This record gives sequence, structure tokens and C-alpha cells, in this order.
Amino acid sequence: MSSMSIAEIRKNLAEALNQVKYNGERIRLKRRNKDVAALVPIEDLEALEELEDRIDIEDAEKALAEYERTGEAISLEDYIAKRDL
Repeated sequence: MSSMSIAEIRKNLAEALNQVKYNGERIRLKRRNKDVAALVPIEDLEALEELEDRIDIEDAEKALAEYERTGEAISLEDYIAKRDL
């Protein structure tokens, strides 16, 4: 994966987008030498979103199974507090 500074991306956005679209390249965008964002092919983004959806569905199925097993529900606030421990 290559990287470009924000200043470089401003000057070379069209070229960078072509590298991403046609070569499947991923480009890290840096500000003050730290990664802040990335340009990725749309297929990569779609795959990531699909993975996130699958994880959400698995979590929801686990929560439903737990409810069906115990008959107990918890509030969103309690769930968040428990999850953050």
C-alpha cells in the first residue's frame, strides 16, 4: 500500500483515483506523517461493509438467543456499559 501526504493528494487526486480504480491500489493519506484516511477501491469498501453487516447480524442473533434462553432483556444503556467493561 502506498501513501501520500494531504498536500500530494491535493495536487494529484485524479492520478491517485485512477491508481485506485484501475490498479486496485490502496493509498494511505497522511497528515503530519500520521495516517488519517485511505483511498480504497469501491469493492474493498463494499466488502468491509458486508463484513460489518454480518457481524451486526451475528450480534443480534446472539442477543435474541440470550433473550429466548433467559427471558430477560436489558436496556441499551446497560448493554453499552456491560460491553465497555
